[in-house]
Amino acid sequence: MMLNPMAKDNPTILVVEDEAAIREMLNFSLGRAGFDVHEAADARQAQDMINQQVPDLVLLDWMLPGTSGVDLAQKIRHNTRTRELPIILLTARGEEENKIKGLEAGADDYVTKPFSTQELIARIRAVLRRTVSPGSEEIIKVGDLSLDTVSHRVIVNETPVELGPTEFRLLHFFMSHAERVFSRSQLLDQVWGNNVYIEERTVDVHIRRLRRALEAYNCDKYIQTVRGAGYRFSEQV
Repeated sequence: MMLNPMAKDNPTILVVEDEAAIREMLNFSLGRAGFDVHEAADARQAQDMINQQVPDLVLLDWMLPGTSGVDLAQKIRHNTRTRELPIILLTARGEEENKIKGLEAGADDYVTKPFSTQELIARIRAVLRRTVSPGSEEIIKVGDLSLDTVSHRVIVNETPVELGPTEFRLLHFFMSHAERVFSRSQLLDQVWGNNVYIEERTVDVHIRRLRRALEAYNCDKYIQTVRGAGYRFSEQV
């Protein structure tokens, strides 16, 4: 099944879910909400479809036959062509450690089953809004670290740094507001968007992923924890 070229007014959502009834329900609900929906029943079919045409977002079930959703998320993140592809995990696992595992694997958000389609659609739209606005096209440079909002690249001494889309937005916000301290709730509002149903612990997970990506270049030191207050981006260590 070929994915059609993406349309700006109708974002393409790839639903990866092994239960046909859930796929049908999501296809109907997301289609009514204005999305161009495509379906895959397992990770292999999803990978083939992504190789043909990268969608705007992947809605990915945790439990899949063969390769799990978490494993597929990791593969997507490790591929340079799809490393910025937004991923939302669908999971029946509500425990915090499993939510963190999903985020660590590269997911941008997760929705716990059973879920309301209204909440799911709100989360999808929130993730899709996490793009750099056209008015902010610029290169921001701090020390050896530079972020290009036009090409969507982060570079340290001419070496590209691989970041997921949420980590890129988080770093962009930090570098645009250097020396200021932000609480977790403020970061959620600014980076994830208002009225998004995400726990504050999610911020810590993405901070950790961002620091890990910058650590090899000795730039993780710029992202500082301010005890009892939140986080700050600063050249002063």
